[in-house]
Amino acid sequence: MADPTPCPEIWRPHVTVACVVADGDRYLMVEEEVAGRLVCNQPAGHLEDGETLAAAAVRETLEETGWTVALQHLIGVQQWRSSEHGEAVIRFSFAARALGHAPDRPLDTGIRRALWMTRDDIAGLGERLRSPLVLASIDAWLAGQRLPLSSLSWVPGGPSR
Repeated sequence: MADPTPCPEIWRPHVTVACVVADGDRYLMVEEEVAGRLVCNQPAGHLEDGETLAAAAVRETLEETGWTVALQHLIGVQQWRSSEHGEAVIRFSFAARALGHAPDRPLDTGIRRALWMTRDDIAGLGERLRSPLVLASIDAWLAGQRLPLSSLSWVPGGPSR
């Protein structure tokens, strides 16, 4: 006979990706409307089911900025509780190189524009930053934090759908 005791809910943080795309001393950023506020963030977003972390980072950057990028390194993994929605977030931050831009490509809903900003300009945004992870990612990259992309792996499997 099966145990009738219900299983407790398993904690599931939001898994997100972000890209630090540098061009000299400038970084690719997005200006977006979130919950009625205009904020700035790196190109970033949620991992989709069946998607690799690397593919998600490249996809989100293209969808939010119109820029095609090549990932170079994993900068790091950050854990944070969002002040926006109160949920836990696990964020994988990547360093990427810009390859090309499609300026006429429509951007994701809520994205006002993509822009290039210096670190000082980004730091000066204060409360207009989407999260403290924006500067943390840039500062880790500036400090030389680089992990090989090979440190990530994807193992397909699980039940068929």
